[in-house]
Amino acid sequence: MRLRHPDGSTVHLAYCTNVHPAQDVTGLVDQIERYCGGVRERLGVDRLGVGLWLPAVAAHALAADADDLARVRAALERAGCEVVTLNAFPYGHFHAPVVKRDVYVPDWTEDARLDYTLACAEVLAALLPDDAARGSISTLPFAWRTPWDDGRRAAARAKLGALDEALGDLRRRTGRTVRVALEAEPGCVVETSEQAAAELAGIGEHVGACVDLCHLATEFEDPAAAAAALAEAGVPVVKTQVSAALHAERPDEEATRASLAAFAEDRFLHQVRARRDGRIERRDDLPEALAGDLPHDGPWRVHFHVPLHAGPEAEGLRSTTDVLEAGLRTLVGGATPLVDHLEVETYTWSVLPEAVRPKTDDDLVAGIAAELSWTAARLETMGVTA
Repeated sequence: MRLRHPDGSTVHLAYCTNVHPAQDVTGLVDQIERYCGGVRERLGVDRLGVGLWLPAVAAHALAADADDLARVRAALERAGCEVVTLNAFPYGHFHAPVVKRDVYVPDWTEDARLDYTLACAEVLAALLPDDAARGSISTLPFAWRTPWDDGRRAAARAKLGALDEALGDLRRRTGRTVRVALEAEPGCVVETSEQAAAELAGIGEHVGACVDLCHLATEFEDPAAAAAALAEAGVPVVKTQVSAALHAERPDEEATRASLAAFAEDRFLHQVRARRDGRIERRDDLPEALAGDLPHDGPWRVHFHVPLHAGPEAEGLRSTTDVLEAGLRTLVGGATPLVDHLEVETYTWSVLPEAVRPKTDDDLVAGIAAELSWTAARLETMGVTA
Protein backbone atom coordinates (compact mmCIF):
# COMPACT_ATOMS: atom_id res chain seq x y z
CA MET A 1 0.00 0.00 0.00
CA ARG A 2 1.30 3.41 -0.91
CA LEU A 3 0.49 6.10 1.62
CA ARG A 4 1.24 9.81 1.53
CA HIS A 5 3.02 11.65 4.32
CA PRO A 6 1.94 15.26 4.95
CA ASP A 7 5.25 16.44 3.47
CA GLY A 8 4.23 14.79 0.18
CA SER A 9 6.63 11.85 0.35
CA THR A 10 5.56 8.24 -0.17
CA VAL A 11 5.35 5.80 2.74
CA HIS A 12 5.28 2.14 1.69
CA LEU A 13 3.23 -0.21 3.87
CA ALA A 14 3.60 -3.96 3.24
CA TYR A 15 3.15 -7.26 5.00
CA CYS A 16 5.97 -9.76 5.34
CA THR A 17 5.54 -13.10 3.60
CA ASN A 18 7.68 -15.00 6.11
CA VAL A 19 4.29 -15.95 7.57
CA HIS A 20 3.96 -18.36 4.62
CA PRO A 21 6.15 -21.46 4.19
CA ALA A 22 8.24 -21.58 1.01
CA GLN A 23 11.64 -22.96 0.16
CA ASP A 24 12.04 -22.48 -3.59
CA VAL A 25 10.81 -20.37 -6.49
CA THR A 26 7.77 -22.58 -7.07
CA GLY A 27 6.76 -22.20 -3.43
CA LEU A 28 7.27 -18.44 -3.66
CA VAL A 29 5.00 -18.17 -6.69
CA ASP A 30 2.43 -20.37 -4.96
CA GLN A 31 2.27 -18.16 -1.86
CA ILE A 32 1.88 -15.02 -3.96
CA GLU A 33 -1.02 -16.62 -5.80
CA ARG A 34 -2.64 -18.21 -2.70
CA TYR A 35 -2.41 -15.30 -0.29
CA CYS A 36 -1.12 -11.96 -1.54
CA GLY A 37 -3.81 -11.31 -4.13
CA GLY A 38 -6.50 -12.26 -1.63
CA VAL A 39 -5.17 -9.79 0.94
CA ARG A 40 -5.18 -7.03 -1.69
CA GLU A 41 -8.77 -7.84 -2.70
CA ARG A 42 -9.97 -7.79 0.92
CA LEU A 43 -8.38 -4.39 1.42
CA GLY A 44 -9.87 -3.06 -1.81
CA VAL A 45 -6.63 -1.41 -2.91
CA ASP A 46 -5.19 -1.23 -6.40
CA ARG A 47 -1.68 -2.22 -5.35
CA LEU A 48 -0.52 -4.14 -2.28
CA GLY A 49 2.99 -3.96 -0.90
CA VAL A 50 4.52 -7.28 0.05
CA GLY A 51 7.78 -7.73 1.90
CA LEU A 52 8.99 -10.94 0.33
CA TRP A 53 10.90 -13.42 2.41
CA LEU A 54 13.38 -15.08 0.08
CA PRO A 55 14.87 -18.33 1.41
CA ALA A 56 18.45 -18.77 0.27
CA VAL A 57 17.56 -21.44 -2.30
CA ALA A 58 15.02 -19.13 -3.93
CA ALA A 59 17.24 -16.04 -3.71
CA HIS A 60 20.18 -17.69 -5.48
CA ALA A 61 17.89 -19.20 -8.13
CA LEU A 62 16.25 -15.86 -8.88
CA ALA A 63 19.57 -14.03 -9.02
CA ALA A 64 20.92 -16.56 -11.53
CA ASP A 65 17.90 -17.31 -13.72
CA ALA A 66 16.04 -14.61 -15.64
CA ASP A 67 13.17 -17.01 -16.37
CA ASP A 68 12.58 -17.71 -12.68
CA LEU A 69 12.68 -13.99 -11.97
CA ALA A 70 10.12 -13.41 -14.72
CA ARG A 71 7.84 -16.04 -13.11
CA VAL A 72 7.88 -14.18 -9.81
CA ARG A 73 7.40 -10.80 -11.45
CA ALA A 74 4.42 -12.15 -13.41
CA ALA A 75 2.88 -13.66 -10.26
CA LEU A 76 3.22 -10.33 -8.46
CA GLU A 77 1.62 -8.51 -11.38
CA ARG A 78 -1.31 -10.94 -11.51
CA ALA A 79 -1.84 -10.52 -7.77
CA GLY A 80 -1.65 -6.71 -7.99
CA CYS A 81 1.40 -6.55 -5.72
CA GLU A 82 4.69 -4.69 -5.61
CA VAL A 83 7.95 -5.21 -3.72
CA VAL A 84 10.19 -2.53 -2.24
CA THR A 85 11.50 -4.53 0.72
CA LEU A 86 12.73 -8.06 1.39
CA ASN A 87 13.17 -10.07 4.55
CA ALA A 88 16.54 -11.85 4.45
CA PHE A 89 16.78 -12.76 8.14
CA PRO A 90 15.85 -16.48 8.06
CA TYR A 91 18.23 -18.29 5.69
CA GLY A 92 15.77 -21.12 5.13
CA HIS A 93 13.39 -23.65 6.71
CA PHE A 94 11.65 -20.97 8.76
CA HIS A 95 8.59 -23.19 9.13
CA ALA A 96 10.41 -26.34 10.20
CA PRO A 97 8.92 -28.07 13.27
CA VAL A 98 11.73 -26.58 15.38
CA VAL A 99 13.55 -23.38 14.37
CA LYS A 100 14.64 -21.71 17.63
CA ARG A 101 18.31 -20.55 17.39
CA ASP A 102 18.79 -22.02 13.91
CA VAL A 103 17.24 -18.81 12.58
CA TYR A 104 20.54 -17.03 13.36
CA VAL A 105 22.61 -19.40 11.17
CA PRO A 106 24.59 -18.58 9.10
CA ASP A 107 25.52 -15.34 10.81
CA TRP A 108 27.46 -12.32 9.62
CA THR A 109 30.85 -13.93 10.29
CA GLU A 110 30.17 -16.38 7.41
CA ASP A 111 30.49 -15.98 3.65
CA ALA A 112 27.16 -17.74 3.15
CA ARG A 113 25.32 -14.87 4.86
CA LEU A 114 27.03 -12.27 2.66
CA ASP A 115 26.43 -14.24 -0.54
CA TYR A 116 22.75 -14.78 0.33
CA THR A 117 22.18 -11.11 1.10
CA LEU A 118 23.84 -10.00 -2.12
CA ALA A 119 21.65 -12.42 -4.08
CA CYS A 120 18.62 -10.84 -2.41
CA ALA A 121 19.89 -7.38 -3.36
CA GLU A 122 20.23 -8.39 -7.03
CA VAL A 123 16.67 -9.73 -7.01
CA LEU A 124 15.25 -6.68 -5.29
CA ALA A 125 16.93 -4.31 -7.73
CA ALA A 126 15.18 -6.21 -10.53
CA LEU A 127 11.77 -6.26 -8.80
CA LEU A 128 11.62 -2.64 -7.63
CA PRO A 129 8.88 -0.54 -9.25
CA ASP A 130 10.28 2.02 -11.66
CA ASP A 131 9.15 4.92 -9.47
CA ALA A 132 10.43 3.51 -6.15
CA ALA A 133 13.18 5.65 -4.66
CA ARG A 134 15.05 2.68 -3.20
CA GLY A 135 14.75 -0.82 -1.78
CA SER A 136 15.45 -2.26 1.66
CA ILE A 137 16.47 -5.65 3.04
CA SER A 138 16.26 -6.65 6.71
CA THR A 139 18.76 -9.06 8.25
CA LEU A 140 19.95 -10.38 11.61
CA PRO A 141 22.03 -8.24 14.01
CA PHE A 142 25.43 -9.86 13.49
CA ALA A 143 24.75 -13.15 15.31
CA TRP A 144 23.38 -14.83 18.40
CA ARG A 145 25.33 -13.44 21.35
CA THR A 146 27.36 -16.60 21.96
CA PRO A 147 29.97 -17.43 20.91
CA TRP A 148 31.19 -13.89 20.30
CA ASP A 149 34.55 -12.16 20.67
CA ASP A 150 36.63 -9.44 19.05
CA GLY A 151 37.74 -11.76 16.26
CA ARG A 152 34.17 -12.64 15.29
CA ARG A 153 33.18 -8.96 15.51
CA ALA A 154 36.02 -8.02 13.14
CA ALA A 155 34.98 -10.78 10.72
CA ALA A 156 31.36 -9.62 10.75
CA ARG A 157 32.29 -5.98 10.22
CA ALA A 158 34.51 -6.98 7.30
CA LYS A 159 31.58 -8.84 5.71
CA LEU A 160 29.31 -5.83 6.21
CA GLY A 161 31.95 -3.56 4.71
CA ALA A 162 32.10 -5.83 1.67
CA LEU A 163 28.30 -5.72 1.53
CA ASP A 164 28.30 -1.93 1.51
CA GLU A 165 30.87 -1.87 -1.29
CA ALA A 166 28.90 -4.38 -3.36
CA LEU A 167 25.66 -2.44 -2.89
CA GLY A 168 27.45 0.66 -4.15
CA ASP A 169 28.48 -1.30 -7.24
CA LEU A 170 24.88 -2.51 -7.66
CA ARG A 171 23.68 1.08 -7.63
CA ARG A 172 26.22 2.07 -10.29
CA ARG A 173 25.31 -0.92 -12.49
CA THR A 174 21.52 -0.76 -12.21
CA GLY A 175 20.67 2.74 -11.08
CA ARG A 176 18.78 1.22 -8.12
CA THR A 177 19.66 1.90 -4.49
CA VAL A 178 19.29 -1.03 -2.10
CA ARG A 179 20.09 -0.67 1.60
CA VAL A 180 20.42 -3.43 4.20
CA ALA A 181 18.99 -3.01 7.69
CA LEU A 182 20.17 -4.97 10.72
CA GLU A 183 17.37 -5.45 13.25
CA ALA A 184 18.20 -5.52 16.93
CA GLU A 185 16.74 -8.66 18.52
CA PRO A 186 16.70 -9.93 22.11
CA GLY A 187 19.45 -12.45 22.75
CA CYS A 188 21.63 -11.38 19.83
CA VAL A 189 24.92 -9.49 19.73
CA VAL A 190 22.79 -6.38 19.17
CA GLU A 191 19.72 -6.43 21.42
CA THR A 192 18.86 -2.75 21.73
CA SER A 193 18.82 0.40 19.66
CA GLU A 194 21.67 1.83 21.73
CA GLN A 195 23.78 -1.21 20.84
CA ALA A 196 22.75 -0.90 17.19
CA ALA A 197 23.89 2.72 17.19
CA ALA A 198 27.27 1.73 18.59
CA GLU A 199 27.85 -1.29 16.35
CA LEU A 200 26.54 0.06 13.02
CA ALA A 201 28.04 3.54 13.06
CA GLY A 202 30.48 4.07 10.21
CA ILE A 203 29.98 0.77 8.36
CA GLY A 204 28.76 2.47 5.18
CA GLU A 205 25.99 4.42 3.50
CA HIS A 206 24.11 1.28 2.41
CA VAL A 207 23.90 -0.27 5.89
CA GLY A 208 21.55 0.91 8.62
CA ALA A 209 19.00 -0.22 11.19
CA CYS A 210 15.67 -1.99 11.01
CA VAL A 211 13.55 -0.98 13.99
CA ASP A 212 11.35 -3.95 14.89
CA LEU A 213 8.76 -2.54 17.26
CA CYS A 214 8.10 -5.92 18.90
CA HIS A 215 11.79 -6.35 19.68
CA LEU A 216 12.04 -2.76 20.91
CA ALA A 217 9.04 -3.24 23.21
CA THR A 218 10.34 -6.59 24.51
CA GLU A 219 13.48 -4.78 25.71
CA PHE A 220 11.31 -2.08 27.39
CA GLU A 221 12.83 0.57 25.12
CA ASP A 222 11.33 3.99 24.52
CA PRO A 223 10.85 4.62 20.77
CA ALA A 224 11.82 8.29 20.90
CA ALA A 225 15.03 7.52 22.82
CA ALA A 226 15.82 4.68 20.43
CA ALA A 227 15.41 6.92 17.38
CA ALA A 228 17.52 9.63 19.00
CA ALA A 229 20.36 7.19 19.74
CA LEU A 230 20.44 6.00 16.14
CA ALA A 231 20.28 9.54 14.77
CA GLU A 232 23.10 10.73 17.04
CA ALA A 233 25.28 7.89 15.77
CA GLY A 234 24.43 8.70 12.15
CA VAL A 235 22.75 5.31 11.62
CA PRO A 236 19.72 5.63 9.32
CA VAL A 237 16.48 3.79 10.02
CA VAL A 238 16.17 1.91 6.74
CA LYS A 239 13.05 -0.08 7.59
CA THR A 240 10.54 -0.54 10.40
CA GLN A 241 8.74 -3.76 11.22
CA VAL A 242 5.29 -2.97 12.55
CA SER A 243 4.87 -5.59 15.24
CA ALA A 244 3.77 -6.03 18.86
CA ALA A 245 4.95 -8.20 21.76
CA LEU A 246 3.12 -9.80 24.69
CA HIS A 247 2.94 -7.85 27.95
CA ALA A 248 2.10 -9.43 31.31
CA GLU A 249 1.70 -6.81 34.01
CA ARG A 250 1.34 -9.38 36.83
CA PRO A 251 3.24 -12.53 35.87
CA ASP A 252 2.97 -13.72 39.47
CA GLU A 253 -0.77 -14.37 39.09
CA GLU A 254 -1.78 -17.96 38.36
CA ALA A 255 -4.22 -17.05 35.59
CA THR A 256 -1.60 -14.90 33.85
CA ARG A 257 0.98 -17.69 33.98
CA ALA A 258 -1.55 -20.08 32.49
CA SER A 259 -2.18 -17.58 29.70
CA LEU A 260 1.55 -17.24 29.06
CA ALA A 261 1.98 -21.02 28.99
CA ALA A 262 -0.45 -21.19 26.07
CA PHE A 263 2.04 -19.13 24.01
CA ALA A 264 5.00 -21.43 24.79
CA GLU A 265 5.50 -23.50 21.63
CA ASP A 266 8.19 -25.56 19.94
CA ARG A 267 8.98 -23.74 16.68
CA PHE A 268 10.19 -20.24 17.45
CA LEU A 269 12.30 -18.67 20.19
CA HIS A 270 10.27 -16.39 22.49
CA GLN A 271 12.74 -14.40 24.57
CA VAL A 272 11.40 -12.93 27.83
CA ARG A 273 12.37 -9.75 29.63
CA ALA A 274 11.38 -8.76 33.17
CA ARG A 275 11.59 -5.22 34.52
CA ARG A 276 12.14 -4.68 38.23
CA ASP A 277 13.38 -1.53 39.94
CA GLY A 278 14.50 -0.08 36.62
CA ARG A 279 16.60 -3.13 35.74
CA ILE A 280 15.98 -5.63 32.96
CA GLU A 281 16.52 -9.36 33.53
CA ARG A 282 16.61 -11.74 30.60
CA ARG A 283 15.72 -15.32 29.70
CA ASP A 284 16.13 -16.87 26.26
CA ASP A 285 12.76 -18.61 25.90
CA LEU A 286 9.30 -18.56 27.45
CA PRO A 287 9.33 -22.12 28.88
CA GLU A 288 12.64 -21.30 30.60
CA ALA A 289 11.16 -18.12 32.08
CA LEU A 290 8.04 -19.88 33.34
CA ALA A 291 10.00 -22.75 34.89
CA GLY A 292 12.88 -20.73 36.30
CA ASP A 293 13.67 -17.90 38.65
CA LEU A 294 12.90 -14.89 36.45
CA PRO A 295 11.53 -12.18 38.78
CA HIS A 296 7.75 -11.98 38.62
CA ASP A 297 7.08 -9.01 40.90
CA GLY A 298 7.31 -6.67 37.90
CA PRO A 299 6.03 -6.83 34.31
CA TRP A 300 7.24 -9.31 31.71
CA ARG A 301 7.46 -8.85 27.98
CA VAL A 302 7.68 -11.74 25.56
CA HIS A 303 9.08 -11.77 22.04
CA PHE A 304 5.98 -13.24 20.45
CA HIS A 305 4.66 -11.32 17.44
CA VAL A 306 0.92 -11.09 18.15
CA PRO A 307 -1.76 -9.95 15.68
CA LEU A 308 -2.01 -6.17 15.76
CA HIS A 309 -5.75 -5.72 15.49
CA ALA A 310 -6.93 -8.33 17.99
CA GLY A 311 -4.45 -8.63 20.85
CA PRO A 312 -3.69 -11.86 22.71
CA GLU A 313 -7.26 -12.41 24.01
CA ALA A 314 -5.95 -14.12 27.16
CA GLU A 315 -6.42 -13.27 30.82
CA GLY A 316 -3.68 -11.08 32.26
CA LEU A 317 -2.06 -10.36 28.89
CA ARG A 318 -2.11 -7.48 26.45
CA SER A 319 -0.07 -6.56 23.42
CA THR A 320 2.41 -3.68 23.22
CA THR A 321 0.47 -1.75 20.59
CA ASP A 322 0.94 1.34 22.77
CA VAL A 323 4.69 1.11 22.11
CA LEU A 324 3.99 0.35 18.45
CA GLU A 325 1.87 3.49 18.06
CA ALA A 326 4.47 5.60 19.86
CA GLY A 327 7.08 4.17 17.51
CA LEU A 328 5.04 5.09 14.44
CA ARG A 329 4.53 8.61 15.76
CA THR A 330 8.28 8.97 16.28
CA LEU A 331 9.42 7.38 13.03
CA VAL A 332 6.68 8.42 10.61
CA GLY A 333 4.42 10.93 12.30
CA GLY A 334 6.80 13.86 12.53
CA ALA A 335 7.30 16.75 10.17
CA THR A 336 9.60 14.57 8.05
CA PRO A 337 9.44 10.76 8.19
CA LEU A 338 12.56 9.03 9.48
CA VAL A 339 11.63 5.87 7.58
CA ASP A 340 9.47 5.18 4.53
CA HIS A 341 9.41 1.36 4.45
CA LEU A 342 6.94 -0.17 6.94
CA GLU A 343 6.37 -3.92 7.11
CA VAL A 344 3.75 -5.68 9.21
CA GLU A 345 5.56 -8.81 10.41
CA THR A 346 3.34 -11.23 12.29
CA TYR A 347 4.92 -14.53 11.31
CA THR A 348 3.43 -16.46 14.24
CA TRP A 349 -0.15 -17.00 13.05
CA SER A 350 0.42 -20.77 12.74
CA VAL A 351 1.67 -21.12 16.33
CA LEU A 352 -0.88 -18.95 18.13
CA PRO A 353 -2.91 -20.68 20.85
CA GLU A 354 -5.36 -23.06 19.21
CA ALA A 355 -8.45 -20.99 20.02
CA VAL A 356 -7.25 -17.98 18.01
CA ARG A 357 -5.19 -19.73 15.33
CA PRO A 358 -6.47 -19.39 11.72
CA LYS A 359 -8.13 -22.59 10.57
CA THR A 360 -8.16 -21.92 6.81
CA ASP A 361 -6.30 -19.90 4.19
CA ASP A 362 -9.25 -17.50 4.13
CA ASP A 363 -8.92 -16.96 7.88
CA LEU A 364 -5.24 -16.10 7.47
CA VAL A 365 -5.90 -13.75 4.57
CA ALA A 366 -8.60 -11.99 6.60
CA GLY A 367 -6.28 -11.64 9.58
CA ILE A 368 -3.42 -10.17 7.55
CA ALA A 369 -5.79 -7.73 5.85
CA ALA A 370 -7.17 -6.69 9.24
CA GLU A 371 -3.65 -5.99 10.53
CA LEU A 372 -2.88 -3.80 7.53
CA SER A 373 -6.18 -1.94 7.93
CA TRP A 374 -5.46 -1.42 11.62
CA THR A 375 -2.00 -0.03 10.82
CA ALA A 376 -3.29 2.25 8.06
CA ALA A 377 -5.96 3.63 10.42
CA ARG A 378 -3.31 4.43 13.06
CA LEU A 379 -1.14 6.12 10.47
CA GLU A 380 -4.09 8.17 9.28
CA THR A 381 -4.38 9.73 12.74
CA MET A 382 -0.80 10.92 12.18
CA GLY A 383 -1.64 12.49 8.83
CA VAL A 384 -0.30 9.62 6.71
CA THR A 385 -3.12 8.84 4.29
CA ALA A 386 -3.87 6.79 1.20
